[in-house]
Parts: sequence; structure tokens; C-alpha cells
Amino acid sequence: MALTAIRYQVYEILDKVTNTKSRQDKVSILKEYQNNALKDVLRGTFDNVIQWNLPAGSVPYNPTSEESPPTSLLKQHMNFKYFVKGLLASEQLTKVRREKMFLDMCESIHPRDADLIIGMINKKMPVKGITKKLVMEAFPELLHE
Repeated sequence: MALTAIRYQVYEILDKVTNTKSRQDKVSILKEYQNNALKDVLRGTFDNVIQWNLPAGSVPYNPTSEESPPTSLLKQHMNFKYFVKGLLASEQLTKVRREKMFLDMCESIHPRDADLIIGMINKKMPVKGITKKLVMEAFPELLHE
């Protein structure tokens, strides 16, 4: 992991990719700024093996302040295990508890990152130019076919 990745939120890294013209530069940015949260969002969005134990569609949440969110996706991504179908951590929770945890996560992180994880559970990347093919090029080992 590049040391610079620690300073950037997931949405900021994806903005850098979106604002870059060349495909090779996009791949380079993903590799240079990679962190576990970014990889988890990309895997959760594009890997067909991962299925979410949450209802699809929009999430009725109150976005937090963009200036000072209480936490970040860089810290909260470790809680994804509570939302993946088939994982013990997820299956042991009641539906209501699991959905409340997801809602709390959305309300505690930057609104742009919340949009990313809502897109993730819907298997749709909300950021233009970030495709499965691009992710597979940057991280060949990340996704299952």
C-alpha cells in the first residue's frame, strides 16, 4: 500500500481516476492510491460472488456533514462482513440490526463515500468511468469471474 493512500478517502481516489484521461493513468492511480477500503468497495461492487444481505434500492438516511464526518470509510469498511450473505457475522444478526448498522454507517461517513457503499450493495458503481474491466486491469487478483 502506498503511504499517500492513507491521506485520501475512497471517493477522492475515485475522483482522481475519473478526472484522468488515459486508461493507463487510471490504472496507475488505482494502484498508487490503493487501500483496503478502496479494494473492498471495488470488490463488493463488481465481484459477483459477493452478495449483500441487505435490501437493494435507495437507503433512507440523513447524510452527515461533508466538512467533519464522525468517521471514515477507511475505518468503517471492516464492518462490511456484517452485510455479506453467507458470512457468519452477517447471518447471526437480525435483519433489523443489520440494516440499522448499515444505516448508521451511511450516516457517519462522508456522503460521497455513503453513495459508494449504497451503490456497492446495489452492484452499481455511482462514479463515472470506474468499470469492472478497469478494476480487473488494476487488480487482476481482486475479482472472481
